[in-house]
Amino acid sequence: MESIYGYYFYAMSDKSIDVLIIGAGPIGLACGIAAQKAGLTYCIIEKGCLVNSLYHYPLNMTFFSTSERLEIGGVPFMSLNAKPARAEALEYYRRVVLLYRLRINLFERVETVSRENEEFKINTSKGNYAARKVIVATGFYDIPAMMNIPGEELAKVSHYYRDPHYYAFMNVAVVGGNNSAVDAALETWRKGAHVTMIMEEEEIGKRVKYWVRPDIVNRLAEGSITAFYKSTLAAVRPNEVDITTPNGKVTIPNDFVLAMTGYKPNFSMLQNFGVRLSDNNKQYPQYNAETMESNVEGLYLAGVVVGGMDTHVWFIENSREHADKIIAHIKTVSLH
Repeated sequence: MESIYGYYFYAMSDKSIDVLIIGAGPIGLACGIAAQKAGLTYCIIEKGCLVNSLYHYPLNMTFFSTSERLEIGGVPFMSLNAKPARAEALEYYRRVVLLYRLRINLFERVETVSRENEEFKINTSKGNYAARKVIVATGFYDIPAMMNIPGEELAKVSHYYRDPHYYAFMNVAVVGGNNSAVDAALETWRKGAHVTMIMEEEEIGKRVKYWVRPDIVNRLAEGSITAFYKSTLAAVRPNEVDITTPNGKVTIPNDFVLAMTGYKPNFSMLQNFGVRLSDNNKQYPQYNAETMESNVEGLYLAGVVVGGMDTHVWFIENSREHADKIIAHIKTVSLH
């Protein structure tokens, strides 16, 4: 292991390590902490920056959970607010990494994982590793659920929302009716955007944050934000969009589309690793709920990746325990 300006990374070698962890989100970090406490050699590989998914959340995002429910490794997460914000979470997880001096290689993409005899061979964008066990903690935020409509490829269409100022005074269509869509609609409207929401449901989603729901309901009721219920976006063109509504097609002026249609795990990657997925449209990966071991012996799943398309079921607070389950099981089996 080497150190550069206080940052620790794992130097590749021919020597096999005990555990390789894919993903440096909160759960991947929790797995690294558990492995370190158990005296196991390990390395965390992350294709992007530290807690990459959290970094790509909207700049002003506030978590649904209170700060103590986001804690890992027994490190207190102190916040001045009832619900911590994105910037506070980034600071917290950076400090956790520095406290534990976790072995992380950032901006390195895992490309293949294969089982050879009693260990795994892992090929990445920067090199090769050998590990006796592998933990996949990759989350689900990297692949958006596509609408598959004409014009979706246009630059004006985004499946990620970052900063409301960018959309000031523009005609913005927000697709969806849950938390991400509601946050985007309210924030862009407050910066002067002319906002239209398009949702398949007949009302705003039941899972919208309780302190936000009255706000969006009132804005819709007073007509500040327009909504098309039981409707879908049908086509996107440079200066307008088509909406399929219960009363037929509607065309409205449009400058930007924020498609808050949700995200999904990298199912192709899991299948390439040998993990079986359920045949239904939920695509649940196969794993043992007691040990988190997948159908591939020695390959474990941690965090929201276990939920398949049910991305609303698993969160940081209810999947932190996966790390301890996995490491406890690894300790019970022979590593040598």
